[in-house]
Amino acid sequence: MKITLHSLFSFLLCFYYIYISFQITFISAKCREHQQSSLLQLKNSLMFKLESSSKLKLWNQSIACCNWSGVTCDTEGNVIGLDLSGEYISGGFDNSSRLFSLQHLQKLNLANNNFNSLIPSGFSMLDKLTYLNLSHASFVGQIPFEISQLTKLITLDISAFDYSLGQWLKLEKPNLQKLVQNMTGLRQLYLDGVLLTQAQENKWSNALSPLRDLQELSMSYCNLSGPLDSSLTKLKNLSLIILDGNSFSSPVPETFVNFKNMTTLSLAFCGLSGIFPHKIFQTGKLSNIDLSFNNNLHGSFAEFPLSGSIQTLRVSNTNFSGEIPYTIGNLKLLYELDLSYCKFSGILPNSLSNLTKLRYIDLSSNSFTGPMPSFYMAKNLTQLDLSHNRLSGEVPTSSHFEGLHKLVNIDLRDNFFNGSIPSSLFTLMLLQKIQLSSNQFSKFDEFLSVSSSVVNTLDLSSNNLSGSIPKYIFQLGSISYLDLSSNRFNGPLQLDELLGLRYLSTLVLSYNKISINVNVKKVNHTSFPTLTNLNLASCNMKTFPSFLRNKSRLGSLDLSNNQIQGKMPNWIWRLQNLKSLNVSHNMLTDLEGPLQNLTYKLIGLDLHNNQLRGPIPVFPKYASYLDYSMNKFRSLPQDLGNYLNFTIFLSLSNNNLQGSLPDSLCNASNLEVLDMSNNNISGIIPTCLMTQNLMVLNLKKNNLLGSIPDVYPPSCALRTLDLQKNNLDGQIPKSLANCSTMEVLDLANNNIIDTFPCFLKDISTLRVLVLRKNKFYGPIECPTTDDTWPMLQIIDLAFNNFSGKLPEKSFAGWEAMMSDKNQIDSKVNHIRFEVLQFNQIYYENSVTVTSKGQQLELVKIISIFTTIDFSSNHFQGPIPKVLMDFKALYILNISNNHFSGEIPSAIGNMKQLESLDLSNNSLVGEIPMQLESLSFLSYLNLSFNHLVGKIPTGTQLQSFPASSFEGNDGLYGPPLTEIPDDKRQDEVHPELACGRLACSIDWNFLSVELGSVFGLGIVICPLMFWKKWRIRYWKLVDKILCWIFPRMYLEYVTQRGQTYIVLRWH
Repeated sequence: MKITLHSLFSFLLCFYYIYISFQITFISAKCREHQQSSLLQLKNSLMFKLESSSKLKLWNQSIACCNWSGVTCDTEGNVIGLDLSGEYISGGFDNSSRLFSLQHLQKLNLANNNFNSLIPSGFSMLDKLTYLNLSHASFVGQIPFEISQLTKLITLDISAFDYSLGQWLKLEKPNLQKLVQNMTGLRQLYLDGVLLTQAQENKWSNALSPLRDLQELSMSYCNLSGPLDSSLTKLKNLSLIILDGNSFSSPVPETFVNFKNMTTLSLAFCGLSGIFPHKIFQTGKLSNIDLSFNNNLHGSFAEFPLSGSIQTLRVSNTNFSGEIPYTIGNLKLLYELDLSYCKFSGILPNSLSNLTKLRYIDLSSNSFTGPMPSFYMAKNLTQLDLSHNRLSGEVPTSSHFEGLHKLVNIDLRDNFFNGSIPSSLFTLMLLQKIQLSSNQFSKFDEFLSVSSSVVNTLDLSSNNLSGSIPKYIFQLGSISYLDLSSNRFNGPLQLDELLGLRYLSTLVLSYNKISINVNVKKVNHTSFPTLTNLNLASCNMKTFPSFLRNKSRLGSLDLSNNQIQGKMPNWIWRLQNLKSLNVSHNMLTDLEGPLQNLTYKLIGLDLHNNQLRGPIPVFPKYASYLDYSMNKFRSLPQDLGNYLNFTIFLSLSNNNLQGSLPDSLCNASNLEVLDMSNNNISGIIPTCLMTQNLMVLNLKKNNLLGSIPDVYPPSCALRTLDLQKNNLDGQIPKSLANCSTMEVLDLANNNIIDTFPCFLKDISTLRVLVLRKNKFYGPIECPTTDDTWPMLQIIDLAFNNFSGKLPEKSFAGWEAMMSDKNQIDSKVNHIRFEVLQFNQIYYENSVTVTSKGQQLELVKIISIFTTIDFSSNHFQGPIPKVLMDFKALYILNISNNHFSGEIPSAIGNMKQLESLDLSNNSLVGEIPMQLESLSFLSYLNLSFNHLVGKIPTGTQLQSFPASSFEGNDGLYGPPLTEIPDDKRQDEVHPELACGRLACSIDWNFLSVELGSVFGLGIVICPLMFWKKWRIRYWKLVDKILCWIFPRMYLEYVTQRGQTYIVLRWH
């Protein structure tokens, strides 16, 4: 047989490999006996979970230790490497451990265990170590000094993020400088979660200066502070920098661009500020950068280089702004892009479609506009989030999504997308979440089979979808969360159509035009076994869903805004896990008893706007939110407060409650909102209500007596105090100044006798101040009033006895009325505050204002609505010019006072003014032409002043009725007469019709009689026929009477829309 040269060579090469393998096996099998004994003793001393171990449990005497899992030996059988990571070790490691007898060890890995002890000091015996990993092993306390003696270390990892014992791993003695000063060969240093003491927290970068060969530095959450020092750039070999979770509060130095080898830069949660150097994004080798959660860090993207190497780019929750450059398409390796919660704007570039390796993209909560770009080339995309932007147009067609087979989550919420919802989304094999709410989608694509869909979350709420709900939605067998609320779906819906949704846990169909029949034969207590949340508000339901009777998992039920009548069944109270129940806006009259053994987990109960009557029957023991308002409840239990130990919000307003406020309310220690307005409650206000931690106290429109308790503590948290329309007297409590977060103070329509509350001037949060119709007196000028009430937007002092001039210095601090901000963006904001943070429940403030001569109740106070009402007082002097700077003012009423001088021409600055009432004053001069520029002005009253001249023509002023200008004898022009005196000349001076003799009269005889008649005529006739004269005459009489009788005072009253002055006796 002939053997070729090639065959012979192959045979010899194979024999050589077998020989080498045998030699390696023989060598590795060698193990020094004393080292094997030490390892076995180590195993026996350690406490670990045998069933979870993958290494230690396999160690035994019959096998040479060099063949054990986790053990590495050199050619002489010395143990040089030991890896016990992830062995669930929970103890048995201290200075006496046999581990420290393995003095040839070069690599030691004890990571991911649970030692729960100090790091032993015996590590000084292992002086040959080049690699030491003690990370995430639950070590606590001070890092021992002996670690600093390991001078040959190349890698040191002592990262720790386990705070289960409430103890930190810390560096104190030694500190960071002494720990690393002799480790000059160190290349990798990981100290994440190791607490540096305060004395060294801002010196850390200098402490690292000896480590010239350092390549990787990770010190996240180490309590570092001070500015990021440019001295760090001396470590020129750094390629990885991770410093998350520290408090640098500084800009990023420009010198970071000099890290030519940098591949990873992570500075998340560092309190960074200033402008980020954009050239860092162009660093040649940079592959991972994370700047997220630095809210004061500004920056933008410049052009990206052609061969960009960035793979992950995160700047979420920063102040980055500007547009995304088209050159982002150059980042061919990019697989994660997170720009969420920033201030980016502009159109998303089409070059995003070039990023074929994208797996994760989150551009949510910015101001991007324009159409949605194509991502069909990103075949590995798993998450796409473009929510909370201003994107518009139609989303790409169904064929666009067909290739995205790895897509798991798509979120396009809160944009302006319209057109069709792509049906191909329902066919993607891995897609689990589809969130398209708060857009303008109006229809679905053509029907497709959804039998293979794994979608478990579908949110299409708040769109313009109409017609019947597509049947294939009810065929999504994996669906657990379905929200179709706030659309235009219509027609009947039988609940048994949803029986195929076996895993349904949340169903929200509220606020459509559908009529749901919930009581059908096929639906019983076995249907929807996993249902936990059911929202069927405004679904034209007439009865309670009986199939819920035994739904023990049900946690939230909303049946509000339906047509349910009669009794509320008592089985609802026995649903074991029910936490939230809303049956408001129905026609319920009674609660079916008995009401014992109520579900103890109920924390939110809303019964408002029904017809429930009689005594208040139900106070769930652990409820934090209770709204029983707008019913017909009558009696107020005196032990009410004993049931409110956990209650935060309680509203009993708009009922027929009688009696006094229970003293037991003092026991409701967690109460933040108490609203008992619009009832018939009498008596005094319990003092304890002022000393509790209430944020809202609303007792308006009752019959309360006495004074307001003056016991507000320094810790007062009150934000709203509304006591209007009661019979309260006395003074405003001086201790109210302790309520430094007060926003709304409404004391209107009471009998309070006091001066202007200057002691509240330091409450910078005050937005609404209403003192209307009381007995306040004196000037409203306060000493040292700089920057008083910068947020004030509504002030009503009408129908009091205030006097003096209006203080210009005080008005200069009312910045909210001067604000010329974007009115459109602000109209959605209201004065409110969050009651229950996670349930998004708010308390909305309300106030009564006089606008255009009518009283209006603002159920919600828009944050840009501003009004000043100083009418029916005794103010005098000129109209302050600073008032003309109130560009945001909607209503100005200073009628029925004694203002004089001219109307300021700067009134044209008040561009938002809708109602202006200057009537019944002593204003002079002409109507300023600038009034014609107030395009929003719809109510004007300048009557009964001393204005003269022609009413400006060719403007909207002619659209106001003549009553707006009457009582000004010098005014003329439309809508008044064209000429001030339209009589002819011959009517003014008529010719005599007789001769001199025939018309002669004995004036001596008639002089006395004519003089008496003429004198009376001068006084009486103007009083009878000239309204303005009559008003001034009686004002003079009133003043004389008040001067003669000091106990007399003037008070304005309003009856049937007319204002009168009456004399009162103290």
